[in-house]
Amino acid sequence: MQEPVVSTQFSFPGLTHLYHGKVRDVYTINHDLLVMVVTDRISAFDVILPQGIPYKGQILNQIAAIFLDASSDICPNWKVATPDPMVTVGLRCEAFPVEMIVRGYLCGSAWRAYNNGAREMCGVALPDGLRENEQLPTPIITPTTKAEQGSHDEDISKEDILRLGLVAPDEYALLEHYALSLFARGSDIAAKRGLILVDTKYEFGKKEDKIYLIDEIHTPDSSRYFYAEGYQERFEQGIAQKQLSKEFVREWLMVNGFHGKAGETVPEMTNIVVQQISDRYIELYEHLIGETFVKKDSSVMLHRIEENINQFLASQLV
Repeated sequence: MQEPVVSTQFSFPGLTHLYHGKVRDVYTINHDLLVMVVTDRISAFDVILPQGIPYKGQILNQIAAIFLDASSDICPNWKVATPDPMVTVGLRCEAFPVEMIVRGYLCGSAWRAYNNGAREMCGVALPDGLRENEQLPTPIITPTTKAEQGSHDEDISKEDILRLGLVAPDEYALLEHYALSLFARGSDIAAKRGLILVDTKYEFGKKEDKIYLIDEIHTPDSSRYFYAEGYQERFEQGIAQKQLSKEFVREWLMVNGFHGKAGETVPEMTNIVVQQISDRYIELYEHLIGETFVKKDSSVMLHRIEENINQFLASQLV
């Protein structure tokens, strides 16, 4: 099994800041460019799991790059180049302190809250009688605050975002428009591949008073997909949907007694479990993109990544 890339510590010309996120290592160059290395780390319930997943970083980075290119007519985005299968270089933007969660179906954490009696989510009212995995009458936005490192994102309503001055009213209206338009585009692309885009998140930032879509988009880490074939039959029978997303990792953790709460221990991630997770990520890539996934094996992967980034940065100085 390919050795996963779980940590990087490069030193690039012009490096002004290095941030190790849950799954990405982000290098700031000259306060202007971000070099995002998408590692093979995996997180759930805001906890970094002890084992990396081979090819996960490559898969997430390539899916995000494809969808950023496929939606650039809707909203400008931060991507400048992808010099390596695991790397995206883009504009450094000032991120808005909220994430825009768009939900087209009632499932996951939203269903768990609804099933426990909640009938309002982030200020959006939901009717009685909805069932798990049911399509909502229209997609809804349920924002969250963007947490500091080590903290949990918190649900927040549009009204509170505006009241607290987290986003200006005119800018928030544009974020809503962009988020719903991007969700519609992602849904159309997924439908052509026999998938349903169930829910996803978008992050936005500003640079020189212009709003950009930032970070990843429509990947299995930021989105949930159902298979379209069999969806209706499964829904009517009240059985679990066949899905491609990171939710199966959360479900495996919960079945094994881990919910991300203090004092709980992450269950053992055996080689078999790691391989199964890797296979599921590859499956999503091939279904969503419609191409065979090409594994970029390398016995010197870190060296390859560093060399590709250095070559790109050098080309920017020519």
